[in-house]
Amino acid sequence: QVQLVESGGGLVQPGGSLRLSCAASGSIFSINVMGWYRQAPGKQRELVAGITNDGRINYADTVKGRFTISRDNAKNTVYLQMNSLKSEDTAVYYCNADLSTGWGTTRHDYWGQGIQVTVSS
Repeated sequence: QVQLVESGGGLVQPGGSLRLSCAASGSIFSINVMGWYRQAPGKQRELVAGITNDGRINYADTVKGRFTISRDNAKNTVYLQMNSLKSEDTAVYYCNADLSTGWGTTRHDYWGQGIQVTVSS
């Protein structure tokens, strides 16, 4: 059993900052990519940022220069520092991990339950 638990969301004014955390726990052998997705009302879920276990990173164009993803491999935790937040960043943010639960087993995607981020004055 694998669990991804997000924390750090909430309400913030435009221009403000939030830091999201996601801790993976359970029967984890190795984690390849960890990342953050978001889904706004009426829109499809989209990738925000991803980071590999050796530190390669990619960002959505809409968040480049404002958001920073990082990872603590020892803690199986990924973070998303969000600065200069805009109203269009309002969404439910989901943590994702591409991981395997045993030696030689196929990797699968696991998802957190989602956490609300609201940017409003």
